[in-house]
Amino acid sequence: MSLRLSTVILPYRRWHEGSRSDWVRAEELGFHAGYTYDHLSWRSFRDGPWFGAVPTLTAAAGVTERMRLGTLVTSPNFRHPVTLAKELISLDDISGGRVTLGIGAGGTGFDATALGQEPWTPRERADRFAEFVPLLDRLLTEDAVSYEGDFYQAHEARNIPGCVQRPRLPFAVAATGPRGLRLAARYGQAWVTTGDPKLYEDGTPEESDQAIRGQADKLTDACAEIGRDVTELGKILLTGFTPDRSRPLESLDAFVDFAGRHRELGFNEIVVHWPIPDSDFAADQKVFERIAMEAPAQLR
Repeated sequence: MSLRLSTVILPYRRWHEGSRSDWVRAEELGFHAGYTYDHLSWRSFRDGPWFGAVPTLTAAAGVTERMRLGTLVTSPNFRHPVTLAKELISLDDISGGRVTLGIGAGGTGFDATALGQEPWTPRERADRFAEFVPLLDRLLTEDAVSYEGDFYQAHEARNIPGCVQRPRLPFAVAATGPRGLRLAARYGQAWVTTGDPKLYEDGTPEESDQAIRGQADKLTDACAEIGRDVTELGKILLTGFTPDRSRPLESLDAFVDFAGRHRELGFNEIVVHWPIPDSDFAADQKVFERIAMEAPAQLR
């Protein structure tokens, strides 16, 4: 199984002061997809510049031609399915059908309280996600949608002409719990994981591989429950959050070893962070570009 290599470019720089050139260079390097985070702000970047995901991806669509574009990931924390669907249909049109929607249940960071609400509990996030995904699926595939749920409503919401990609743009569902994995099985064209966050500080790569294998097995079970072949779903690993941390980007050989291990776990797409100096995502740009250009051939 060949392995696709993608990158995530954080929206922390002004478009004409470096961000634009990163997206252009990402396509030149042959990345399968360029993603960005959909947050209002994020962790250590909170007190510095941070730009919106959809406008950033729209601008990226204008300076690229082949590379897929998407979010890793958007969530219900500050999004409503009706307005998000309209933006996605527009972005899919502008990009010529190159958009993948990474989507997850959200977390407890800055996004969770920026609109003035109390942070949702894990159960509340799961409940909202269970409404959000099916409603967004309908909004992206039907011309007009009305819906009354516990958390979201739509009244004759129009989404004509729909997505360029048919029946809609693909969903890459980030999930590790049983309810999220069932949503991935039913609505996803791909599944996303960052590994087991409990192992990030003190775990070993071997423990991480075992935990990820367990997540994949649960996805297989969720697909079996509805009679879906799990091989229909792509499997995406967003790197940087396993015990390996940034070590896979230290050399071409280190990355090929890391990616090869995860290919054996069933992954067909590995996503690496575009280097950011003086951050958790610091890496040597020359080594990073060598990995982008040479690793895929070694992982076929």
